[in-house]
Amino acid sequence: MEGLLAGKESGKRQWMYPLVRKGRFYKWRSWLSYFYLLFFFSGPFLRINGRPLLLLNVIDRQFVLLGQVFWPQDIFLFVLASLVFLVCVVIFTIAFGRIFCGWICPQTIFMEMVFRKVEIWIEGDAPKRKKLDAAGWNKEKIIKKVSKHVIFILISFLIANTFLAYIIGSESLISIITEPVTAHWVGFISIWVFTAVFYLVYSRVRELVCILICPYGRLQSVLIDQHTLVVAYDEVRGEPRGRLSREADPFNLKGDCVDCNLCVAVCPTGIDIRKGTQIECINCTACIDACNQVMDKIHKPRNLIGYFSENMIRLKEKPTFTGRMMAYTAVITVLIAVLSYFILSRTDMDLTVMRSAGMLYQQQPNGYISNIYNAEIINKTDKEKTVTILADDPSVKIKYIQAPDVIGKGATEKVVFFIMLPASHIHAAKTKIRLKLVVSCQVIQTVSTNFIGPVND
Repeated sequence: MEGLLAGKESGKRQWMYPLVRKGRFYKWRSWLSYFYLLFFFSGPFLRINGRPLLLLNVIDRQFVLLGQVFWPQDIFLFVLASLVFLVCVVIFTIAFGRIFCGWICPQTIFMEMVFRKVEIWIEGDAPKRKKLDAAGWNKEKIIKKVSKHVIFILISFLIANTFLAYIIGSESLISIITEPVTAHWVGFISIWVFTAVFYLVYSRVRELVCILICPYGRLQSVLIDQHTLVVAYDEVRGEPRGRLSREADPFNLKGDCVDCNLCVAVCPTGIDIRKGTQIECINCTACIDACNQVMDKIHKPRNLIGYFSENMIRLKEKPTFTGRMMAYTAVITVLIAVLSYFILSRTDMDLTVMRSAGMLYQQQPNGYISNIYNAEIINKTDKEKTVTILADDPSVKIKYIQAPDVIGKGATEKVVFFIMLPASHIHAAKTKIRLKLVVSCQVIQTVSTNFIGPVND
């Protein structure tokens, strides 16, 4: 934020040149990033039962998660899953602040672990990059800048293709790449639009996504409290800060902070963590690694900057599981249980049968009584299905007015039919009838419905 304020004073944006210090947390973040990147770029091409691992095809209204196909008919599952996700975000933020932003967020991973490393490889560390930007245009600067931005565009192009594969599927993406451009104008334009967006985000916008655009930082400021674990500066131990001196300090008049400002130099959003928790802090732990290295050199205990809550610093409390966190945990447990039940009980085909409203029973030849019914059959698979409806009782006959046909993938079929029951089998005003949905000689689902008829004495 200090960089932004300085930019306001000069009328220009203040560019960030964060130093990189490879400490313990940086190594953990790097390994997590490698796993994430491997998963991201391989995800569209991994298959479970011949289906993608993840597909979010909004265009065809088809969604695949872990090989399971979901259609618009499963919208209630998406609503429930969204509620679970939101509650997870809330309780996670209450407990650990904005740690998601620094460790898992794609924006941070691509910026710090991909594009930043390319930038350092070509232009050098922070002082060299700052000096290069301030220098006039010469052969060295042109070569480095062109090389960096060409690689940025290539990486953005790769990300755009992968991102599009999650939307339209890897097969469609391969068709766009291998077939003539004229056959896939929309796909070709989409790839380059995404490429331009990713390139601008990681070459120009950068930390402004976290500081100004992303709403999560504002949400964090509402949810955190004195018990929340965040990256924080132990001001009780560190203040009053002062430069390291050769003179002895027998009365401990100075705190452990030597005011080296290295925590500010390594911050990707340009804040000073010593001024307290700020919405611009993404909990990336870069300041922890930098400060620990300084503490090691001056033979002071580590974690002057670390994962602390306000009460841990001021009241020396241990991390606690608060009542509010318990309440959110209970809610999320219930939501996950309900969501799991619906997902596990979900079938590939769904049959709904309803007796036509306002219609009385009909008397048919040969002593039969009939009722008219409307049925809806939903195919939740990614293959066409030929279906039929049979009665569980062999004495029950079904006469179709609108017979079921081949149902396309993700399609819905309307069926209208009579159920005919011998009058001698009717002993009550309502008789329970069981119907079976059969696909390829296999019973997929069984449903019950009421049959209305005359009561035989």
